[in-house]
Parts: sequence; C-alpha cells; structure tokens
Amino acid sequence: MARYTGADCKRCRREKMKLFLKGSKCESPKCPIEIRPYPPGQHGRGRTKDSEYLLQKREKQKCARIYGVLEKQFRGYYEEANKRQGKTGENLLRILESRLDNVVYRAGFAPSRDAARQFVRHGHLLVNGKKVDIPSYRVTENDIVEVRPGSVEMTPFVIARATVGERTVPAWLEVIPNQMRILVHALPARQVIDTPVQEQLIVELYSK
Repeated sequence: MARYTGADCKRCRREKMKLFLKGSKCESPKCPIEIRPYPPGQHGRGRTKDSEYLLQKREKQKCARIYGVLEKQFRGYYEEANKRQGKTGENLLRILESRLDNVVYRAGFAPSRDAARQFVRHGHLLVNGKKVDIPSYRVTENDIVEVRPGSVEMTPFVIARATVGERTVPAWLEVIPNQMRILVHALPARQVIDTPVQEQLIVELYSK
C-alpha cells in the first residue's frame, strides 16, 4: 500500500498551519511551525504570488494531508462525491470523515490519524464484532467500533481510556470509555465537521 513516508512537520509548514499530524507534539513548544512558521526549503521565506489555481491546489493538498490520503485515492473520493446527490464538497468531507482511521482518531482512541491507521492495520479494531484492518474502511450509521478484547490492556489504549475525555468528540459519535467502544449514530453534516478546509476550492480545482 502506497503511503507518505516523509516528515509530517514539513507538511504543516508547507500549509502554514498546524494539521495536527503528530499528536501531542503539535500542542507543545517543540512544534516546528512554532519555531519556523514559513514553508520549508530555501525559498520558504520568499513571497509567492497566490494565483487562483495555487489557492485551489493548496486547499486540496491541505485536505488530503489532514486525512492522510494520497492523490489517487483522494481523486477517487472526489469522483464518488460528485456522483452523489447534494453538494459535492460536503459529500467529499463526509466520505473522508467516515473512514475508520478518522473515526478512531475523532473518538480519542489515538493521538493522531497516523497512529489510528497503525492501530487499524495491526488488527486492534472491530467493527460490528468483526476485525477490520483496512484504515480506509468506511463506517455507516449504527455501526459499533471497539477495541479488540485482547488489545484493551495495551499501553496506548490504557492511556487513551484515561484521557479520552480531553478531546471533544463530535456529536455524531458516542464514546463508551470503559468498554473502549464507539457508537456511530449518523454520518456528519457539514456544520459539525470542524476540518479547516474550504471544500468549494477543491471542487473548483477538479471541475476544470
């Protein structure tokens, strides 16, 4: 499976904002964007002309990086969203939010989406009682996601159970910490998705 293997912090600097790709490090003074709040590279501090295309491209890159999706898969999500009824941009965000790795992260069971992906790939999560090891698996309304009984006492999940209330859980999910269980009540509407993305710019980019 293709995946990004470079430095996550460079991606935040490239987008000139925190994408929260490194868990607790993003909240600490050691976060590189706090020290060097400009894009990486020798021309990072130079001025760039923000053309319409550049703004659209950067918004697409930012969205893909937040959710940890590479270009081919992101394009596939867009095409699927475009075929659905309703606004394409909102459909796209709803698809991305329904990924299993995102649900595990949103519930507070992992410090970052990267960590959530690793937990899923290693077979620590069950969906409706069945092991799912595909991070891009999409949950649906009334699904039950939970940590496998044999994994509950692993250190990352013990920490998650103790700190699960520190992150705001979106209203479309319900977390039962003592059972390490997530109830998916519905897929989210746009107004409850707090991802800092202007999805209309992505639609404009792909519509050309």
